[in-house]
Amino acid sequence: MTIVTKPGVKPANPCFSSGPTAKFPGWKIEDLNLDIVGRSHRSAIGKERLKLAIDLTREVLGVPDDYRIGIVPASDTGAVEMAMWSMLGQRGVDVAAWESFGQGWVTDAEKQLPLEDLRILKGDYGQLPPLNDYTGDRDLVFTWNGTTSGVRVPNADFIPADREGITICDATSAAFAQKLEWDKLDVTTFSWQKVMGGEAAHGMLVLSPRAVERLESYTPPWPLPKIFRLTKGGKINEGIFKGATINTPSMIATEDYILALEWAKTVGGTQGLLDRADENAKVLWDWIEVTPWIKNLAQNDNERSNTGVCMVFDDARISDAAAFAKSFVALLTEEGVALDFGSYRDAPAGLRIWAGSAIDADNLRDLLPWLDWAFAQLIADT
Repeated sequence: MTIVTKPGVKPANPCFSSGPTAKFPGWKIEDLNLDIVGRSHRSAIGKERLKLAIDLTREVLGVPDDYRIGIVPASDTGAVEMAMWSMLGQRGVDVAAWESFGQGWVTDAEKQLPLEDLRILKGDYGQLPPLNDYTGDRDLVFTWNGTTSGVRVPNADFIPADREGITICDATSAAFAQKLEWDKLDVTTFSWQKVMGGEAAHGMLVLSPRAVERLESYTPPWPLPKIFRLTKGGKINEGIFKGATINTPSMIATEDYILALEWAKTVGGTQGLLDRADENAKVLWDWIEVTPWIKNLAQNDNERSNTGVCMVFDDARISDAAAFAKSFVALLTEEGVALDFGSYRDAPAGLRIWAGSAIDADNLRDLLPWLDWAFAQLIADT
């Protein structure tokens, strides 16, 4: 067996978690605007800062002017469930899932919401479900990027432009790193703690005019908790989309998100962020290509995620992949090289390394020799 020398250079930032993710390069807590600390989110300055977060989101993501953007409770999960509870039930629903979080929306649709006409489009880890079965006459719930499988939709061609149903897209690990086709998306959700490296607990809800029409023309037959209510008197609650949040947000987390959005503008906005994620992912993909003991969980190259890159071991000497992965992560954690990069608990055992836009490619390049070293140490003991 080839002897692998212990590397002498460690990644500058050992944080490779897929959420919350690493802060952008050069982030310092001292750069946060703390004028808002101790002030009400209902104050003039509070609403002004929340509205700024919304406006910068529109600018950086290129969200169409006639789409509404709101800050909502409970992270991406709250945003998705708010949309599902408020809009589904008028017509048949398709839910597409190929990993853990998408399966969560299946559970909501099957066991929590009393949907009478429900169809599940299911795919195994590593591959997409039969998305072309979606015909547009039904509503659709799907994830753009499978955070726990490393598989994404390559585009939205499977969604008819003349669809009658609405589409609800969980884009939490895609927004700011992958091109979202807004004309095909009626509800888009994401959270601050994914690609932008923000703090947790806040979700973003982006609504197309078609989604607003659904909200104003349809009332679901089930009760809605306060934090799910998007309408008032049969009309969209416009305040939500101008910074008047449903419940109390963290203003420090808001300032952290604003800081990240301002940084995004300095690296080229939408295209700059997409390019950074693509460069980062290529560092990992190229290494996987020449490394015999690892492979990408995504089976098709055009469906590989450029944010959460998921890998599984491919070596006959590994009899217990879960135990091997646990030891692998523990070894590099002990070395202070990489943190929180094991596969998601429900996914096939392996590694999941974040390559989103806020990561520096050189940080990933410095990680790769350590991955080779860790494998060599552990396989020698098998």
